[in-house]
Amino acid sequence: MRVLIKGAGVAGLAVAHELAVSGIKVEIVDTASGVGTGASGFAGGMLAPWCERESAPETVLTLGRRAADWWDAALPGQVVRRGTLVVAPARDGAELRRFASRTSGFEWLDEAGIASLEPALAGRFRQALFFCKEAYLDPRAALTGLHRKLLGEGVSFRFGAEQDEEHPGFDRIVDCTGHGRINLTKDLRGVRGEMLYLQTPEVTLSRPVRLLHPRIPLYIVPRGNGLFMVGATMIESADDGPITARSLMELLNAAYALHPAFGEAQLVETGTGVRPAFPDNLPRVFESDGRIFVNGFYRHGFLLAPAMAQEVAEHIQTPGMSTAYPTLKTLRHNPREGVRL
Repeated sequence: MRVLIKGAGVAGLAVAHELAVSGIKVEIVDTASGVGTGASGFAGGMLAPWCERESAPETVLTLGRRAADWWDAALPGQVVRRGTLVVAPARDGAELRRFASRTSGFEWLDEAGIASLEPALAGRFRQALFFCKEAYLDPRAALTGLHRKLLGEGVSFRFGAEQDEEHPGFDRIVDCTGHGRINLTKDLRGVRGEMLYLQTPEVTLSRPVRLLHPRIPLYIVPRGNGLFMVGATMIESADDGPITARSLMELLNAAYALHPAFGEAQLVETGTGVRPAFPDNLPRVFESDGRIFVNGFYRHGFLLAPAMAQEVAEHIQTPGMSTAYPTLKTLRHNPREGVRL
């Protein structure tokens, strides 16, 4: 069997990995010049299903809790399992309590507990939530590593392909082109996410830290060598232009609120990505005109791509499976939630 995958973002690479390890011959095509050039390259890389449950359905927790193990198996050594710390300024203590009421899998920390985990934040926050089971990775390193691994497994890549190019000679085609399907797939919309990278030797963090704020929740993810990814806005727009002045100021102000030393940090990069989303902000797998489509990851690409990829691989390898693709088997008890065709 030969399978063509359109799109070399996190979804396409994850699907290719699941098929390749099953012995299926895979080719990936993308209009971009290489991996990591789309929204996947601007992701936070947080494998944080318990935190995401605060604003997402139970589906995200059900499927996302397997993500860290999948990435660890696919790319040994790249997953960092140190949990997630969630803090809020004293004036926003209600935000922290609200977050706690909508999540699980955490413990409350006092000032001493915060200082023990993150000495750089000592004395800055009175309380925090610690989600010890969560993890993170560097998305760009993960995409590069998965690309390299797939090449070693015989997967072929062709970058710079034409958008509407025909692809004869394949048994199945899987479309993972993300925001490229906006205006082509019903109900798919774009959600603009803006981020930046700050570099400073004055702050040391060992894990992702989320700062709750009524206007713009912030996360800061350490990348090593004093580099921090700061994100991210969620704007209902498919505009992929440069970061706006307002968003830049809000992200910088939030970083400064977490630690004043970020006020002296070097701004080394800004970026914008358009994240495709369906009305329920859950990804979907569906079949149309003989092609399988995987789309709508919203802000959960690295978290949910493994589960979606496993379902696509099972669908392709199971003879006679209905093209009216079922809800994910883990969610069949609740057909109103989940990934469906």
